[in-house]
Amino acid sequence: MTSILVVEDSWLTRRVICKILRAEEYETLEASSGPEALEMLGTQTPDCMLLDLLMPDMEGREVLQAMREKGFKIPVIVITADIQSTTREECMELGAIAVIHKMPNSDELIGWIKKALSASEESTP
Repeated sequence: MTSILVVEDSWLTRRVICKILRAEEYETLEASSGPEALEMLGTQTPDCMLLDLLMPDMEGREVLQAMREKGFKIPVIVITADIQSTTREECMELGAIAVIHKMPNSDELIGWIKKALSASEESTP
């Protein structure tokens, strides 16, 4: 089963996203902070990650940077309310495959996940 790590500090938002993913038969893993997500990546390898940008303790950009430094090759979709083009560019430079607005509708979210998984499969030898 394809697994998606949802990294979101808002319990309600995390619940909604996980419900959408489970309805599409994805396995969901949950982290409420950047440090928790990085710790999980030490023991689990999700197929894709949905990452909130603005979180206390460790921002999404910092998580992306840490993932890059540690060599994690998991496709990451950043979810944010920040609509600035510089934010999008920074996230893409750090390795995100997409930056989408919070809260995406279910069709948009699933569409981006399918694109991320497809791109990941194509880049795997």
